[in-house]
Amino acid sequence: MSGKDAKLTLRSTIRDGLIGDYDYAFLFKPNLPFMRKSRRAAPFFGLNDHMPLLLALVLGFQHALSMLAGVITPPLILAGQGGVNLGPGDAQYLVSTSLIVCGLLSAVQITRFHIYKTPYYIGTGLISVVGTSFTVIPVATGAFAQMYATGYCPKAADGTKLPCPKAYGALIGTGTVCALLEILLSFTRPKLLKKIFPPLVTGPTVALIGIHLIETGFRNWAGGSGSCSDRPTSGPFRLCPSNNAPHALPWGSAEFIGLGFSVFVTIILCERFGSPIMKSCAVVMGLLVGCIIAGATGYFSASGIRAAPAVSFIWVKTFPLSIYGPIVLPLLAVYIVLMMEAIGDITATCDVSRLEVEGELFDSRIQGGVLADGFNGLLSGLLTITPLSTFAQNNGVIALTRCANRKAGYAACFFLLIMGIFSKFAAALVAIPGAVLGGMTTFLFSAVAVSGVRIISTVPFTRRNRFILTAALALGFGATLVPNWFQYVFTYEGDNHSKKGFFNAITLVCETGFALTGFSAMFLNLVLQEEVEDHVVDEIQEGLEAAKTADRNDDEMDREEWARIEKGKGADLEKAAGKPA
Repeated sequence: MSGKDAKLTLRSTIRDGLIGDYDYAFLFKPNLPFMRKSRRAAPFFGLNDHMPLLLALVLGFQHALSMLAGVITPPLILAGQGGVNLGPGDAQYLVSTSLIVCGLLSAVQITRFHIYKTPYYIGTGLISVVGTSFTVIPVATGAFAQMYATGYCPKAADGTKLPCPKAYGALIGTGTVCALLEILLSFTRPKLLKKIFPPLVTGPTVALIGIHLIETGFRNWAGGSGSCSDRPTSGPFRLCPSNNAPHALPWGSAEFIGLGFSVFVTIILCERFGSPIMKSCAVVMGLLVGCIIAGATGYFSASGIRAAPAVSFIWVKTFPLSIYGPIVLPLLAVYIVLMMEAIGDITATCDVSRLEVEGELFDSRIQGGVLADGFNGLLSGLLTITPLSTFAQNNGVIALTRCANRKAGYAACFFLLIMGIFSKFAAALVAIPGAVLGGMTTFLFSAVAVSGVRIISTVPFTRRNRFILTAALALGFGATLVPNWFQYVFTYEGDNHSKKGFFNAITLVCETGFALTGFSAMFLNLVLQEEVEDHVVDEIQEGLEAAKTADRNDDEMDREEWARIEKGKGADLEKAAGKPA
């Protein structure tokens, strides 16, 4: 080969490895009415296909952006006035660490490690990314309120809630221990898990989680979810987020409503007119537009950003780990929900990645994914972050970009690490006004509720299933709408802390709507037997399907018979035309 040919080969090889021939304009072309739509579909990149480096970085950045809003929301809520009232420095640390931990532990799911001399794995080997779970927020906020009420967390003389890092340490410490449940359940056959925790149990539970969270989103939309939401007539929180904040206003002011509305409308506009990359990052685009408007109108304070360190990492700040008995049962319910969410999300990821969704390899991916989910929950607590869950929104990115390649997943992990390490980025996120955050989180939390409704829609509506849903949702909706309904049942005021903690645990479960729904649906599903009517309905459905199949077969046979008749007529006419008159 001549020197010129070698140079051409090297150039083409570098171009193919770095850039490729992908239509990058497809990702950024908006969907406007007057623009011609491309009829050529983007190529599909399978799990182990060759993929250009630039494309992996672009699509990985898209995955990271689609995760960003979900990753930062739980630490912002739990560290804020609706949580443990931590200072800006602690909140910045939690946001940075959440991004770093999610990047590191997503790599565990994507890589898939074989456990030596066993048939078990850790991880799915797919683009199964993880992020801080929304599911823990209702349990945490309820527990924190109880901690302040019982004196576990301090209050000022005027009743103002003071920072309580001890409560956050109790949450992550208890979550670390409760993660062992999901780790143990991962060694159970997926079919058995689905039998004990079918969609009839997980669907209404997930829906109640989303419905409960929407309240937090709406409170932030109107100005904040802390003390200012009660509109006190005096004190440091007469205005939101506090009297000393820039452009502080009373809770529910029209300015706050409009600011959150700008975020919500931007999300809708991105879905209607945005390019593929904008659609998958619509929530982040809405957040960006809201921040621009808030910055231009004086809602931002740059003091926290200037005071933040340039770089952050895990364990820069720590919290005293402990176990808080009253939240053990609710957190066990959280991990059961996370496990079933992981099974559903991994199944969806296999589907959009064009991989088999049944058989030994699929069951192995489910086992590895659930084990990694529990293992990540255990590690996240030791890394100062609340429990993690497998994110479902990245399946939409896979379907939209037609890329299921691991390289894009690793690139997403890289970008999450970069965002977390440079803590000025986290400081800017912490400075986002509550109204902007509320417009974004309301949409995200509603998506959680819709996921629960979708799960319920897969359940056949027999009389038994309707009864179970009615009973479970009655308790869940009631506890969500009237959260203090069980607060005055136990009146014990003695010195027995174990007894008081036991009563607090029962109270917390009964005041957590999704936990009530999950436990009652699981119990009723196990004790109520299938009725004859249910089997009859199933047989009718099978009969209808068989009839449809038979009709299709009959139609096909009729067409073939008609074709033979027509062919026979044609032959007769030709024969008649060939005879002499």
